[in-house]
Amino acid sequence: MELFKRLLKMSREYYWRFIFASILMVLVAALQSALPLISKPAIDEIFMNKDMAALKWIPFAVIGIFLLRGICDYGRAVLMGSIGLNIVKNLRNKLYEQIQKQSLSFFADHPTGLLMSRITNDVQSVQAATSEAITSLIKDSFMLIGLVGVIFYTDWRMALIAIVVFPLTIYPISKFGKKVRKVTKSTQMTMGTLSSLLQETISGTRIVKAFCMEKYENERFAAETERLLKYNMKYVSVHAMSTPVMDFLAGLGIAAIIFYGGYNVIHGHSTPGTFFSFLAALFMLYEPIKRLTNVNNTINQGIAGAERIFNIIDRDPDIEDTPNARELPPITQGIDIQNVTFCYDTTPVLKNINLRIKTGEVVAFVGMSGGGKTSLVNLIPRFYDVTSGRILIEGIDIRDVTLSSLRGQIAIVTQQTILFNDTVKKNIAYGDIARTKEEIIAAAKAANAHNFIMRLPQGYDSNIGELGTKISGGEKQRISIARALLKNSPILILDEATSSLDTEAEIEVQEALDNLMKGRTTLVIAHRLSTIRNADRIIVLVNGEIVEEGKHEKLLSTKGEYYRLYNLQFRENGNGNDRLAKDLE
Repeated sequence: MELFKRLLKMSREYYWRFIFASILMVLVAALQSALPLISKPAIDEIFMNKDMAALKWIPFAVIGIFLLRGICDYGRAVLMGSIGLNIVKNLRNKLYEQIQKQSLSFFADHPTGLLMSRITNDVQSVQAATSEAITSLIKDSFMLIGLVGVIFYTDWRMALIAIVVFPLTIYPISKFGKKVRKVTKSTQMTMGTLSSLLQETISGTRIVKAFCMEKYENERFAAETERLLKYNMKYVSVHAMSTPVMDFLAGLGIAAIIFYGGYNVIHGHSTPGTFFSFLAALFMLYEPIKRLTNVNNTINQGIAGAERIFNIIDRDPDIEDTPNARELPPITQGIDIQNVTFCYDTTPVLKNINLRIKTGEVVAFVGMSGGGKTSLVNLIPRFYDVTSGRILIEGIDIRDVTLSSLRGQIAIVTQQTILFNDTVKKNIAYGDIARTKEEIIAAAKAANAHNFIMRLPQGYDSNIGELGTKISGGEKQRISIARALLKNSPILILDEATSSLDTEAEIEVQEALDNLMKGRTTLVIAHRLSTIRNADRIIVLVNGEIVEEGKHEKLLSTKGEYYRLYNLQFRENGNGNDRLAKDLE
């Protein structure tokens, strides 16, 4: 219940709405309790004594009670609904903000679909717990108190007989609640898996079709929906069982009341009006009890969702600003990597790396896959933190500066170009949407992107689709380069920026990259060694260690690891010996 209390605390800022809603709920409960009281004079005076005066005022009293109750219930529903929806909005925002704070390792451990499910499905289950459940707890509790008062006022002996049934309901309510929570948790986990599967297969639809895996993916999806059906049916079964069990227990009490009350009426110890007034109150009393039983199920569903939500909200980001973090000054002294070791979990990926990169220097990192190139570069903007050692910029450990000031001075162009389902203009200006159109066009021209952009239906206002699906790979890369140019950061990271392009597109993109690299400290992760021939320095990494460094010609002449990689790559292209001999001249 700590989680439920925590959800209730989130409604504190709406306490005036809550107070007014509570007053309205008390009025609704009081008016509901008045209905059985008015049935006694209706039966005794109108039907038994045939009193015309009673006939004139009682129907109007009933109309007034129903009208006033309806107005109060409408106000209650609007106020409580607004509280619940605002809590859900705030919870979604807080959850999304917390997800955005997490490091890359968090996203490696949490599939996109699961995170989407928490923001949508889990938060939705919390809404019911915060609005519907609280409403029912307050309104039905007051209604229960009022109606219990009515039945004791009407006939305390019959009331005692009816009350005997209540303790019998405690065990099934508790039992059903535990089952609902367990089933709900399994259902939400399955929904997360289903969302993850949807996200993967829809975004990867080209691969699915290319490998003719539609049937396989259909079967995987059907297996998850079958599992979801099983859990949903368990919930339906538990929920459906709670009603007949409660009905049966209520039936025991009503049967005893009918026998005892009927006996008293027959023997003249009570009037029909008293008996039917009591019976009406008893029937009305059963409804809030049944709703409170369902509230237990609703709360348990909300708790299951809240548990998963707060697991993320309460998670401290792996990488965040230290309490005394300062702004990183404009970079003039380059990057100094000192004795850096980095591990994924406990597996070492980089081992005792020492490297000094001067301001304005172009440094390329090469090596076989898994050698640690990307891991090393990812440490510069603190996508990950070093396991040991330190990285200095301007002589300051990057862990001692704010993330915004550090990343604000780094631009990145990656092999997998990430663009958003928005206009060309907004994708180029991503990171600083206040830039003028003239600045955006200038960046696009420098990135060799202006001409193809102008050929789009609406030019810079054209929507490029999800992940840029409406334009080619080379065009996407040039928009990405324009985005980096507009950021105008002193440090540039190129992560295999041309490896996925054809020759013609690569030439155009390489020209744009040359414009981008001018005057910047550039770190290049290269797959195609031909693209780094003019780098100031080439760093060769093997199994997380620097084994060679130097310029292209020097590394070829030593005939070490770089020579082997270069020879291997051009041999694969069919002109290895001729090209290698030319380079060695």
